[in-house]
Amino acid sequence: MPVLTLTEASALAEETLIRCGVRREAAASTARALVGAEADGLASHGLMRLIAYCAQVRVGKVAGGADVTVSRPRPGLLAIDAGHGFAYPALDAAVAQLPEMTRAQGIAAAALRRSHHCGAAGRPVEALAAQNCVALLFANAPASMAPWGGARPVFGTNPIAFACPLPGRAPIVVDLSLSKVARGNIVAAKQRGEPIPEGWAVDAEGRPTTDPAAALAGTMIPLGDAKGTALALMVELLAAGLVGARFAAEASSFLDAEGDPPATGQLIIVLDAAAFAEDALERFAQLAAMIEDQDGARLPGSRRLAARARAATEGLTLPDRLLAEIEAL
Repeated sequence: MPVLTLTEASALAEETLIRCGVRREAAASTARALVGAEADGLASHGLMRLIAYCAQVRVGKVAGGADVTVSRPRPGLLAIDAGHGFAYPALDAAVAQLPEMTRAQGIAAAALRRSHHCGAAGRPVEALAAQNCVALLFANAPASMAPWGGARPVFGTNPIAFACPLPGRAPIVVDLSLSKVARGNIVAAKQRGEPIPEGWAVDAEGRPTTDPAAALAGTMIPLGDAKGTALALMVELLAAGLVGARFAAEASSFLDAEGDPPATGQLIIVLDAAAFAEDALERFAQLAAMIEDQDGARLPGSRRLAARARAATEGLTLPDRLLAEIEAL
């Protein structure tokens, strides 16, 4: 299997997106996100996404030339319209402006509408935490999960991400979907021609399945049963209802080139880490030490950071089939 440096992988992704009709600035932003996810060991949000992304640009489901517009409806709020383009340039705009707003008044928020797949949700909150912010991100996604006790998908996998700075080291990052596993893991299994473990999803008739195609046509199993769907409801209200985006059940798929733009949403809430207690960072470090002092315990994201360090020195190993598909776009 071919090995690419991070620079080579970024150039490959950027030029592929441009060739398919994406404006260079948006292509660079999207490539950074995809390669960053790949380097972090999150292949389901990595370069495999180029296949679906480019197909959607070519039919106009994603606007390759979209302009991101930013307004301030209130002093502490950013209203960001992604213009039916990729989410990444809109997320970049939020990350660029939120820290200064947060330092000025202690708290700020950004709402993104007419957006798209936000990829690895931990990345934007990690970038905010690197600037001494505590950050939360909520994102909705096209419907793939039924309410508890129901059978018809109403919620997406609806990721929640959180990041908190630590003095002198990488932030704590929590990034999780509200289905038992991220839907991208099932997409990746389908592309590899592999079964999925039982317990990830059910088919269209509600039967447990290990067939990824049947799982994608069915519904995801929520994280924590009824608690997972309650959290998914919360995310729908915050990331769609509050910000003026489409609910999951109204959005077209991120995975194919059919239908109109998904027009999903994201909400980012950011606090200055020192807004309430000047020693907050030291207290964060104290709690982190309580966890890491125990054999076998680790902070969330430690494997991601280890994968990132390996990728920086060893590059990214891509399946031959995936590289061939990307080069054929």
